[in-house]
Amino acid sequence: MMDLTCIIALFALITAQCVRASPPNFVLLFADDLGYGDLGCFGHPSSLTPNLDRLAAKGLRFTDFYVTSPVCSPSRAALLTGRFQTRSGIYPGVLYPGSRGGLPLNETTIAEVLKAQGYTTAMIGKWHLGVGLNGTFLPTRQGFDNYLGIPYSHDQGPCQNLTCFPPDVKCYGFCDQGVVTVPLMFNENIKQQPADFLQLEKAYSEFASQFINEAVQNKSPFFLYYPSHHTHYPQYAGADYAGKSPRGPFGDALMEFDGTVGKILQTLEETGVINNTLIFFTGDNGPELMRKSRGGNAGLMKCGKGTTYEGGMREPAIAYWPGLIQPGVTRALASSLDILPTFAKLAGAPLPEVQLDGVDMTDILFHKGPSKRQTMFYYPTDPSKKYSVFAVRWKKFKAHYYTRGATHSETTPDNNCSLLAFLKYHDPPLLFNLEADPSENYNLDGTEWDPVLKQIQTIKEEFEASMVFGESEIAKGKDSALEPCCTPNCTPKPECCRCTYAL
Repeated sequence: MMDLTCIIALFALITAQCVRASPPNFVLLFADDLGYGDLGCFGHPSSLTPNLDRLAAKGLRFTDFYVTSPVCSPSRAALLTGRFQTRSGIYPGVLYPGSRGGLPLNETTIAEVLKAQGYTTAMIGKWHLGVGLNGTFLPTRQGFDNYLGIPYSHDQGPCQNLTCFPPDVKCYGFCDQGVVTVPLMFNENIKQQPADFLQLEKAYSEFASQFINEAVQNKSPFFLYYPSHHTHYPQYAGADYAGKSPRGPFGDALMEFDGTVGKILQTLEETGVINNTLIFFTGDNGPELMRKSRGGNAGLMKCGKGTTYEGGMREPAIAYWPGLIQPGVTRALASSLDILPTFAKLAGAPLPEVQLDGVDMTDILFHKGPSKRQTMFYYPTDPSKKYSVFAVRWKKFKAHYYTRGATHSETTPDNNCSLLAFLKYHDPPLLFNLEADPSENYNLDGTEWDPVLKQIQTIKEEFEASMVFGESEIAKGKDSALEPCCTPNCTPKPECCRCTYAL
């Protein structure tokens, strides 16, 4: 008689064969300015995130997951290409509405990798990898069949007269001035300008549901990318979530994001494809602590957005695939760079013929095995050949060669986070054991640590020798004529760029 262990093993083998016969679907969820300590499942006492908490409880939660930059655009470039932003030229800082540059079209995105395998692809939310002349850099030029969203940060346009909470609570702050109000785009056409924040998540949920339903009806594997505007400043939420969180406006915005995640999960269940879909969640960078209670929480991690301390680049992450990923927690080192190679392997797709920085995570996901990644490199917001990486993690150790505070991480009691914590070179590097000291409080400065520092130095030099900096797309500058305007010939700009069309 077959024992229970053999039955489980046989079931897993049959399931795996079925998955291989039917290509898996992928849903990639990407939060904005979300701190390591912001979710209920990562320890926040008053965040209400039942859907993300469900993914964490029934999926695999990562404790040591990193992005490649402490700000938006470069982090997104690395996520979609599996390559450090220095290779693609998405540095220094972020792209703007009128930026001349964007993610180069010769870079291969996850969407393009999967599309070549017969996947249908869609994106909802924040792009922030360029618009360009005649939409040169929009998602529809980078492998996505359909796109609904705001093509950059929703604070990159005047917001003081816009409604962020019902019935008519104006957005907190002023946002960027002297540019067009933020547009809502469908593919390459503007449908609203300014975007209606109160209805935005409803539109995203409906779009995602329709996309999944059509893909299932057409028997097509699909890739849905949802980089949310939540929880970036200024926070907003519609009627279903406004005033519902004990955490205030930030909590309401986080609840609304979680609600959209819940509606995507519901559609996957109703269409019967939830068991053949890998859902992966993480965020783009750490919390904007300068916003105080409206800016997120890094939990135990030091500082936040804009810095190369753990709070700036270590993010919550969850992988969920019913029946294939067993519930649990992994301390394996992983990165947003690793998502492209992982999705490609599961889809049976060849990798792009370029220098990739990501590694396949399937051993972590399905076997709770060790990571193929032993190192992580921390670039500042303004990478350069002169300074190179500011810090290196090797296994459980992290060495800081340079440290610097940031405006984004102002207001915390820790002076190292402040803008007034100017660039400082450390010789020997500061060294921390991140397993014993995740808050980076206690420098290991004894001679017994010299072998560790020597090993990290060797790793750093090898990495630097392999790094070829691409031409900076952001250094190409801005042109106000490139700012998206639904009535391009109107005057006076930018005030005249206003319209509403049916979605």
